[in-house]
Amino acid sequence: MSAAAPAAATDDRAVVRALVGLKLRLLRNGLRRSPGRAAGYVLGTCFGLLFGLAATAGLVALHGRAGAADAAAVLTAGLAVCWAAMPLFFFSGDESADPTRLTMLPLRPGALLRGTLLGSLIGPGPLVSLLLLAGAAAAAGRGAGSLVAALLAVPLVLLTLVALTRAVGAGNARVLSSRRGKDFAVFGGLLFAVLTQIGNLGVQSSLNGRGVDLAVLRPYASVVRWVPPVSAVDAVRSAGEGAWAVAALQLALTAGLLAVLLRWWLRSLQDLMVTGDSSTLVETAPAAAGRAARGWRLLPAGRVGAVAQRHLRYAWREPRSKAAIFTGIGMTVVFAALSVVQGHGSVYVVAVGGLMLGLQSANLFGVDGSGFWMVAATLATPREARDELRGRVLAILLYGVPVLLVLAPAMAALTGHWGDLAPALGLTLAAFGTSLGLGCLISVYAPFALPADGNPMRSAAPGQNGVVMFNAFGSMIGVVLGCLPVGGLLAYLLLGHHPAWPLLPAGVLYGAALALLGIRLSAAPLVRRAPEILAKVIER
Repeated sequence: MSAAAPAAATDDRAVVRALVGLKLRLLRNGLRRSPGRAAGYVLGTCFGLLFGLAATAGLVALHGRAGAADAAAVLTAGLAVCWAAMPLFFFSGDESADPTRLTMLPLRPGALLRGTLLGSLIGPGPLVSLLLLAGAAAAAGRGAGSLVAALLAVPLVLLTLVALTRAVGAGNARVLSSRRGKDFAVFGGLLFAVLTQIGNLGVQSSLNGRGVDLAVLRPYASVVRWVPPVSAVDAVRSAGEGAWAVAALQLALTAGLLAVLLRWWLRSLQDLMVTGDSSTLVETAPAAAGRAARGWRLLPAGRVGAVAQRHLRYAWREPRSKAAIFTGIGMTVVFAALSVVQGHGSVYVVAVGGLMLGLQSANLFGVDGSGFWMVAATLATPREARDELRGRVLAILLYGVPVLLVLAPAMAALTGHWGDLAPALGLTLAAFGTSLGLGCLISVYAPFALPADGNPMRSAAPGQNGVVMFNAFGSMIGVVLGCLPVGGLLAYLLLGHHPAWPLLPAGVLYGAALALLGIRLSAAPLVRRAPEILAKVIER
């Protein structure tokens, strides 16, 4: 036994070195994939470091001001939330974050934990966080006592943040690596966008003509300063005020959280290595067939209904499609909420939803990927192509129209402008139909491949960013130009003090006409260009 223990320790140290070296190789090999990716990574790293340095300089400038410690506590709380939510955004894109990739190797959980922890400290993310934590400590500190506490608090908080994100990732590894986990990433991204806008409003509210007003942060700081790991940064303030017992207690709270997180992480690694994955369980054939048969009876018979059913399944089961749909809905909700909060709310903001949801048709065939060859093999005549396009457009209508019919009355209720509901809804549906018709044309002439890894945070395969930009901006400009007649009619009705409700049927008819026109104009080119579309929607 005495000889086995040193050998095991030596093996564990070798595993730790290998895992740290693996993280370095992943970073290096990621830069070698393509010049574009290398340039993007370098520019992103430089931007992140510049942001970190600027934020640190701003925090240092707050040193000695009233409310500086409150700002440091709120900033640390924001960092903790970001690190805890990081697995939702980047779990499927960061190979080192998924411990299930190593479960078949003969590794001890303890060595795997230490190696992963050290490897997680490598990269621009921890470096930027270290800069921000150092700036927060400088803002909250006073005198030499604060310096001693800061030397303990900053590395302790950084380790806690890294352990937090890895423990969350390991504890939910099987869920996050599944399709449902990618759905969580979609909703997490929307939540992040909403919280960013709320934070933006909070920053704007803290600014006035005389400078920065940090008093608005005091209620929040009084709540979070005793919550680890924020308590460790607030220990710098306590030590500067001479309250050494309070500072020690705050540091101990963060150290206790770190111990709990490491224990949770270790237990999760042990469970992943010794327990089976229940995701392989399947339904019995009769139950699956019965469930699949329900819910599709309202769709039309023939090819149109079958295509609509397939596209709706993509919208529900494919994380990339779901990400695009909920991003459009989320952006509309954010625009509407911001307009209400900032005091210039209008029901016409819902027209953004018609544009965003209609743009789901701008790449109708990208989600098919290599499976588009089966569709292309059945496109022999323009009529078959029209049925294919009609089915896909019908699927978008089935989830787009109900969303718009809910958002528009909700916005009218929030603003109290019920008289604008009918014309706003007419303009929205006109934009929706115009987007669908234009999207069919763009899908035929400018398709692009979606990423093969299924990451909902990526919108296109590598090397196709130019096509994506043309696709997006071309669609938006085309929809704006296409809706000019409806916008002109709205201006005439409003400026002439005429009743604006006729815009609702006019908008519905106009949108339907342009959607049908786009389908008809796209049918014959779809038959001719089907082999070329197939080549473009397959990631090379």
